[in-house]
Amino acid sequence: MCSFMFLKFMMVLFNFFIFMGGLTLLALGIWVSSDGGSLLQILGPFSKQSNQVVNVGFFCIVIGAVLVMLGLLGCCAAHKKSKCLLLTFASIMLIIFISEVAAGVVALTYTSFAEGILRAWATPALQKQYGNDPAVTKLWNSTMTQLHCCGFSNYTDFMGSNFENATGGSLPSICCRTNNNTCTPAQAEYSNVQGCFQQILMIIKGNASTMGGTAAGIGLLEIAAILVSINLYCHLDNEDS
Repeated sequence: MCSFMFLKFMMVLFNFFIFMGGLTLLALGIWVSSDGGSLLQILGPFSKQSNQVVNVGFFCIVIGAVLVMLGLLGCCAAHKKSKCLLLTFASIMLIIFISEVAAGVVALTYTSFAEGILRAWATPALQKQYGNDPAVTKLWNSTMTQLHCCGFSNYTDFMGSNFENATGGSLPSICCRTNNNTCTPAQAEYSNVQGCFQQILMIIKGNASTMGGTAAGIGLLEIAAILVSINLYCHLDNEDS
């Protein structure tokens, strides 16, 4: 009897943590998806591989919502001593765990080729879209202002761009450490404002690391909940026998 009560208590406890973990994963998925969508607009719509980070974010939203419901299902199964609910809970949890492992592999793969994607598409976006596309212009202006950087590598990303041609040789004012509204290439070279590459790369890797660490913690809780639910199912099965 004590063993059964202990298993029941552990089942409720683990499912409470799964419920809270699901809420956390849901919030992280929303956060990464919104940040990833903005970043992809900055990088340009050309790279299909870069969409994986947004897909992983949406995947975490779905998994987080399912985990919230599963946490409630697990508590209900333990309270009602239902073998059917316990078996359903363990099966769904196992499927989710395997899916999360797959999503983690995709996230780690994304971080490995993030630098190549950034270098391949950010500079062409600055050359052709900055100053012409309002959405891209607003996003890059916001990024450069918040990170205190200029362009992707440096001010040379704007050299020969549509923006420079349209403004008669001027660069974005953030590229110069002057009080003037205009910024010439000579002033930008003297100001030596760093590019945004390293900051953007750190943000991407930081998001991936945060999401991966949270998912790993939730995965351990899921394994524990699966083991406890199976033991509880076996205990109830022995009682019926």
